[in-house]
Amino acid sequence: MHAHSHPAHGHDDAHHDHHAHGHDHHHHGHGHGHGHSHAPADFGRAFAIGIALNSVFVVIEGVYGLLAGSMALVADAGHNLSDVLGLLIAWGATILAKRSPNTRYTYGLKSSSILAALINAALLLVAVGAIAAETVQRFIDPQPVNSSTMIIVAAIGILINGGTAMLFMRGRHDDLNIRGAYLHMAADALVSLGVVVAGLAIMATGLLWIDPLTSMVIVIVIALGTWGLLQESVKMSLLAVPASIDHGMVATYLRGQPGVAEVHDLHIWSISTTENALTAHLFMPGGHPGNSFLLGLTKDLKEHFRIDHVTIQIEVDQDEDCGQIC
Repeated sequence: MHAHSHPAHGHDDAHHDHHAHGHDHHHHGHGHGHGHSHAPADFGRAFAIGIALNSVFVVIEGVYGLLAGSMALVADAGHNLSDVLGLLIAWGATILAKRSPNTRYTYGLKSSSILAALINAALLLVAVGAIAAETVQRFIDPQPVNSSTMIIVAAIGILINGGTAMLFMRGRHDDLNIRGAYLHMAADALVSLGVVVAGLAIMATGLLWIDPLTSMVIVIVIALGTWGLLQESVKMSLLAVPASIDHGMVATYLRGQPGVAEVHDLHIWSISTTENALTAHLFMPGGHPGNSFLLGLTKDLKEHFRIDHVTIQIEVDQDEDCGQIC
């Protein structure tokens, strides 16, 4: 497979141009058929509700955390504040992703959703670090806490965070950006649950180290979830082949098409957290197969591989660029 053996000419405009009309018409034919990218379309309300509820809760939790002397509550309020920022970033990205393409941003601003997932993962890791540092401090110097206040406030947190997470639940598999928001809120509900459990345990036993211990367990849970989000968003930023697509299978599929002698310069990457693109050169010595072939190919790649933007270049001569491969 020589997909990346000479990328230099793969994106050479002049080289592309004389074939441009070969795929231009079919490209527009499917260009508006991105209806399956359901995730970015309809989470505006979820974001608005989530941000409003969490902003109010951050203030309540911070104030009562200080009054009760519970560092766990204060730390959780800080964590919730990072969530409000995270939700704002993710929401901003879904709005930007709907912006129409222009001559400068020819894909629109779809990839802002990848950027948002990346920033969100980084924010979460910073929050995790801050909570971990505070937790270690509490192990060294345990403080008395008002456990009943701790339990009541954290219980409200479970409802707010859990409810917000549910709003994003259905989009978590299709869109990394929405998954970031979902993970944020689900992690928060867990944090609040941990604080409730810690409060009950302190109430029952009087052991103050239970508070930081619970906090540490939660930190590890959040860190593991965030690590996956970070890895995936970094891969998308580096234009990796999306995890859901098998590069080899796509190459085999294209090679198996009637009249195709060889496939090269096959590139597959994520334009956004919901849309994928493909470019490929097909060597077809029998001559140009016509538009219906290209339309069929585009339709198949969309249905079977979830690739939305397809650009195919047909090569009928074995020119010097192609010689070493074909």
